[in-house]
Amino acid sequence: MATITRFEELDAWKTGRELCNLVYGLSDDDPFASDFGLRDQIRRAAVSVMSNIAEGFNSRTQKVFLDLLGRARGSAAEVQSQLYLAKDREYISEEEFNKTYNLGDTASRQIHGLIRYLKSRPNASRVQEGRVRYEIDWDQSNP
Repeated sequence: MATITRFEELDAWKTGRELCNLVYGLSDDDPFASDFGLRDQIRRAAVSVMSNIAEGFNSRTQKVFLDLLGRARGSAAEVQSQLYLAKDREYISEEEFNKTYNLGDTASRQIHGLIRYLKSRPNASRVQEGRVRYEIDWDQSNP
């Protein structure tokens, strides 16, 4: 497996981004747009998927990364749950529901796969700094 150096390279993050944009598009027009509570909540949940993956990738420890991946997966399920209400209220069509729900399912499965991968390699390094030289200027006084 190639070394991933940026969260943008993760398939789960890419799918989360796609899910987020789809949710925003669906909730832009009335009557969905006028249901401020549902609109804002489903948008926050969708943003949370991609944001938690990114935050976790750049976290200090694998334990924190795994925790944030779990939160991202939970947020994907939250989007899926809220889609039912959007469909029940006739804010979205059956086709829009299915497309978005399935994308949330794809994100959840990708996140789960990433979690399994990381758990199978508990001592693996996610990010490598490469060759960096640090210098300290001892001539300057410490404040």
